[in-house]
Amino acid sequence: MASTSDIRNGLCIKFNHDIYKIIEFLHVKPGKGPAFVRTKLRSLTNGKVLDNTFSAGHKIDEVRVETQNFQFLYAEGDQFHFMNTESYEQITLDKKVLDAPDLLKEGTVVMVQINTETDLPLSVDMPASIVLEVTYAEPGVKGNTATNATKPAKVETGASVNVPLFINEGDKIKIDTATGSYMERVKE
Repeated sequence: MASTSDIRNGLCIKFNHDIYKIIEFLHVKPGKGPAFVRTKLRSLTNGKVLDNTFSAGHKIDEVRVETQNFQFLYAEGDQFHFMNTESYEQITLDKKVLDAPDLLKEGTVVMVQINTETDLPLSVDMPASIVLEVTYAEPGVKGNTATNATKPAKVETGASVNVPLFINEGDKIKIDTATGSYMERVKE
């Protein structure tokens, strides 16, 4: 059993007869009344996100998880296939379990959290950023903006990302996997 002081991003807990992963949390100490923790939880079975408030000192049921490296092999419809980098065992996960499935490139190594009680995969943690090649971008016209403007661009995985006007087809860009936003152009 853990308490609200142990809450952190990525923690898996049992709540309302389901397993949830904490996406965001905020400890709040109002001037009047008891402290509480405001959380945003994602269900690991159906992918739904819910907001919940725990009072300070509330006991939470933590799920013991083990983290292993898996390499993304390929996608088949809504099914994504991964291979354990140590044992070469393959698993198939549903698209709704993944945080950013449209940014997954074949060969990318991700961290999969596995429930130690049931040996079932719970969630997939993407790398903080990923480098992808731009496959389509409208040409940017110089001088038509006053401040930093963006345009939509398609990357090799099929995802659409807003990029600065100077990005062209064939450029490699670094994308933040948490927000799906452009970070920088990568020179080779």
